[in-house]
This record gives sequence, structure tokens and C-alpha cells, in this order.
Amino acid sequence: MTQFYGMAEVESISVTLACDCLAHQFGNAGDHGVREPRYPTDMSDAEWAAVRPLLPVPGWLQGRGGQPEAYCHRAMLDAIHYLVDNGTKWRAMPADFPPWDRVYAFFRRWRGLGLVREFHDRLRGKVREKAGRDPEPSAGVIDSQSVKADAVVGAGSRGFDGGKLINGRKRHVVVDTLGLLLAVMVTAADVGDRTAAQVLLAQVAAAHHLLALVWADGGYTGSLVEHCLTALALVLAIVKRSDDMRGFVVLPKRWIVERFFAHLMRSRRLVRDFERSTSSAEAMVYWSMTLLMTRRLARPRPS
Repeated sequence: MTQFYGMAEVESISVTLACDCLAHQFGNAGDHGVREPRYPTDMSDAEWAAVRPLLPVPGWLQGRGGQPEAYCHRAMLDAIHYLVDNGTKWRAMPADFPPWDRVYAFFRRWRGLGLVREFHDRLRGKVREKAGRDPEPSAGVIDSQSVKADAVVGAGSRGFDGGKLINGRKRHVVVDTLGLLLAVMVTAADVGDRTAAQVLLAQVAAAHHLLALVWADGGYTGSLVEHCLTALALVLAIVKRSDDMRGFVVLPKRWIVERFFAHLMRSRRLVRDFERSTSSAEAMVYWSMTLLMTRRLARPRPS
């Protein structure tokens, strides 16, 4: 795991800087000035103050090679949040952000090194602590969502979901009882829920050792229940819809993951799958949740 952003402080700088990100303090971001926030997705000062200590430290500051970054970290985060929330193309990035190719390089580096998930997990732990919960969850909910794929998605990573009649990809997710993401895996839409759940639940169980109970719908019945109990030490509880129910009924625990999917649909980049690779599609989900959790973390506590 990389070093915390807040732990990278060294000797105090005599010159007062308008931005306190590491790229401005120790990199070359001062050559480009400080961007003025102007969009709804831009972080407020309170949000930046909550987020800054949780950011991973750049490799060039840890002596792992690479050139000092030339663009503000806060501006980079705002640019990616803008793209995810508004669904624009990389090349259509507004001119007041850093150049689109530099923002994409930042996105690709964080995706490839797993930094976006690390940043996301740190945010989730802080949000859970603020809600009075343990940072590590003990229960979760699993489900999947099929979405249409754009033309750039190749045939090797897309399929047809016969149940939803959707040609595209499927997002398999596990969330905690607050509706915060624990893990996501993107596959072709024709991959079965039980098949993907074996891989996804193994990843979640390895990362969250306190997790003991996972709720699921009727699509996860069968041998998966016994597999989770014997191989992963997880209780997979099936929440079924009663035969005498008519119309829309809120089912216990399952509404949590449905609310999570509703949050994703508010990010226009996620209404369809526009990513060429499944790793980029997963990274977009993590970035969408970082925007949501940043706002929750900076929100004042109720009196």
C-alpha cells in the first residue's frame, strides 16, 4: 500500500501557495497557476480539506522514479469527476482544466497502479467512521446490473443478457449496509451471476476479513450458497420475493444495492458503458463513488 498523502509533508515552505497539493508544493504545478472552481462537480475547500490527507503519494516523491507532476492534483480530481458526472468525451474536456491527454494519463496511471481503488477504500472507511460504524464492514449485499455498451466496446468483452434483453456489459457489485461499494467486477452481459459471484466474493472475502454475511436475490441460489460457506466462510442469505406479492414491493436489504445502482445512473458516463477495457469501466464506477463519498465526508454533522 502506498504512503498517505498527508504523511508526505516535509520542511515548511516559506512562500505561501494558493494550493497545498503536493504537485504545487514539490512539483512543477506552479508553472500553470491555480484553477478557479466553477462547475457543480468541483470540490469545495471543505471537501478538498477532507480528501487531501487520503490521497496516495506520487511515486516521484517516494523516490520511485518519474518526473514531478506539472498539474495540480485538485484540478485533476475535479476534471475526472466532471467527466464521470457529465458523460463528456476525453477530448471534450473544458479548456480551464489541464489538457485532456494529461488528465487521461493521470486516470490511466491511477487505474493501472490500483490507486483509485486505494483512494476509494480510504474514503469509504472515513465515511463509515463518520456514520458511527466500524471501518471494516461485517455484512454486505451482492447484485448485478446490465447496461448497454457503446460501439467502441469490442466483441470480446460484450454479450447479450437474455433476461434483461440488453447487449452490452454487466456490473457485478458488493456493497455494505450503507450502500458503499466494496468491490466491482465488469464482465460481458452474458456471464451468469453465480459464475461471476464466485470470483467477486472471493476477492471481497480476502480484502475484508470481518465480512461474514452477504444478502443476495434468487439468482444466486444453488451450489453458490454452499461454496461461500465452505470455501469463503461467508453466509449467503437469499432474500426472495413472495409469490403473493403484487406490484412494486421494497424487499429487505435488497433495496440497498438498488439504491447504489440508482446513484450510478446519476453519473452520465455510467448510463452506458463507453470504456474499451473492463478495467476502465470498473475505474469509472470507483470514481463515481469517490465523488459521492467526498460530499458525504465534507457534509456537516447533524446537530
